[in-house]
Amino acid sequence: MANSDPGKILDKIIGKGKRREAEKVEKREEKEAVETSITPSPTSKIYLKALPLHSLDDLEKIKNEVKSGNILIVRVGPLAEKSIDDVKRAINELSEFVKTMGGDIARLGEERIVLTPPNIQIWREKASPSTEVTSP
Repeated sequence: MANSDPGKILDKIIGKGKRREAEKVEKREEKEAVETSITPSPTSKIYLKALPLHSLDDLEKIKNEVKSGNILIVRVGPLAEKSIDDVKRAINELSEFVKTMGGDIARLGEERIVLTPPNIQIWREKASPSTEVTSP
């Protein structure tokens, strides 16, 4: 065996565990910070907005709207006409974004998705396989 010192092996294992735990704590703190900075005040209005997705540059505008506490219906058709790969990339990025902040995302039909802030969840019917609202 090249490295037979059990102390070094344990240090490596314990070190990795500590790093993993630190990463978990960091992610949890980041999520809490995002949630507290996003949650609208009780007196602010929540808007339902419909926006088209023309390019990947539109993602920041969409994220900012959700951070502001608004609900978005995003039409991905304009981007799909240009690049299906960009649509997949955009949906993956938005999905990761809303999950990180505690929001929700679902598909509405063939070319629309809906994104919600943390205080609003999307209802999904579990019994019927032909439900319009599905996870992306």
